[in-house]
Amino acid sequence: MASEFGVLSIVPPLLAIVLAITTRKAVLSLFIGIWAGAVIFTGGLGVVQTFEWIVAAVAGEFHVRILVFTLLLGSGVAMVWNLGGSNAVRDWAIARLDSQRKAGAVAWGLGVVLFFDDYANTAIVGSAMKDVSDHLQISREKLSYIVDSTAAPVATLGISSWVAFQLSLISDGYEAAGVADHPPAFEVFLNSIPFNMYSILAIVMVAIIVATGRDYGEMLDAEHRSWHTGQVSREDARPMQDVKSDLGEPNAEDARLVNFFVPIAVLIAVTIASALWTGYSPGASLMDMVTNADFASALIYGSFAMVVTGFVLGKLYGILTLGEATDTTIDGFGLMLTAVSILVLAWGIGEVVSALQTGEYVAGVVGESFPVAILPALVLMLAAFIAFSTGTSWGTMGILTPIVIPVAWSLTGDHTIIAAMVGVIFSGAIFGDHSSPISDTTVLSSTFTGADLIDHVRTQLYYAVTVGAVAVALLVVWGVTRISPLLLLPVGAVLLVGLVYGLSEIDASRKGLEPVVADTPPAGSAPTDD
Repeated sequence: MASEFGVLSIVPPLLAIVLAITTRKAVLSLFIGIWAGAVIFTGGLGVVQTFEWIVAAVAGEFHVRILVFTLLLGSGVAMVWNLGGSNAVRDWAIARLDSQRKAGAVAWGLGVVLFFDDYANTAIVGSAMKDVSDHLQISREKLSYIVDSTAAPVATLGISSWVAFQLSLISDGYEAAGVADHPPAFEVFLNSIPFNMYSILAIVMVAIIVATGRDYGEMLDAEHRSWHTGQVSREDARPMQDVKSDLGEPNAEDARLVNFFVPIAVLIAVTIASALWTGYSPGASLMDMVTNADFASALIYGSFAMVVTGFVLGKLYGILTLGEATDTTIDGFGLMLTAVSILVLAWGIGEVVSALQTGEYVAGVVGESFPVAILPALVLMLAAFIAFSTGTSWGTMGILTPIVIPVAWSLTGDHTIIAAMVGVIFSGAIFGDHSSPISDTTVLSSTFTGADLIDHVRTQLYYAVTVGAVAVALLVVWGVTRISPLLLLPVGAVLLVGLVYGLSEIDASRKGLEPVVADTPPAGSAPTDD
């Protein structure tokens, strides 16, 4: 169904994105985007409608749970900090991770291992690596890129909170196509994985950037700033979270590793156990429990258990009294107020694009006139644009899957093409999500690494576009030749290596910089959080 607002339906999200990137003021830009949508929707001033959409964004059950999880996790982070756990793990890791390459490799490895949920992934990896990264003078922009580009891509490929949603979309797509006799949704999902080229190559791209130490675009500037000045954030940056500035020095005089690893372990264990418990039914298999799990609720239980663990450790080691632990919990909420504000407004933009039917308009403009050979590449770019404009990968998947699968089936009647369509929709949705400042995962990645949101988006965009371009090229080749995507993916990895080397040399030469910063900090350097 086409949007009755036509081309005006894409104005609010694009306005918010352009303003955010150019002004670096995310909250103001998002609010103006919502207000612009209300003016279009009502034909008047739209003030009342603006706040109705913001309230509606908060009122959604899933969004409320994510907000509660975010606030509780802020309390968990504050608890670990005041217990001295962050300092302990920093000192422990510094003794073992003596280079930027090693620290980056650990962050990448953690991002790959913690595949069960993208929100938990960003929270755990960002919180665990921030202090170590700062000590080694890795820019906050680089850390947030590593965290963001391993969170959603890993989650969409493995058994995670995404799976049940993705499987339901596949079933809905076949239903919309009127195809009753089709392979099981999970089989189609497995067959779609090699076509999810952006997600796979995004993970590979992070490994290449970490292993080579090469950067280009605004990330090259950020890394040189951090290396030469010790400023891990831009001078005028507004970090989404600054624990030291907000909480001061930790209460603990003797930093203990247990005060870091035990709360984190409890968070992971309780989250996974709770997810399986919420997905349990008599006779359910492990796969059934995972796909039916309520991960939003599980994250709340896990983060609450993390806070409770902080109370217990504070009492056990005589670090925090009950009153001090309670104050720490409340202070932790404050760490997340900027993130929560931006999340609410980003979801408010989601209400705008839903009311104006932005996704339907964009999909309708493209129509059903896809040439079959370049259909996968075009669908990836369409999904990327919708996700970029709406800030939601899940919403993009929900919009496109019931549209594209019937189109692909009517053109080909081929289940292989259907699997390819599923993969490229997921792939494009993640690509657009990574490029958008109104994406919740982008916001949370910035939050837990303590980066400025817009700085994170501006630096990551170069890498996302590079990976996206390679994915599009490979899909065109597949569409024309039908070479196995399993053979094309290694070619894509080689292309990325060549592009990273070439673009870093060109950009560094243009700016008069070295394409690689030194791999170990100079003696006596002292990074700052400014």
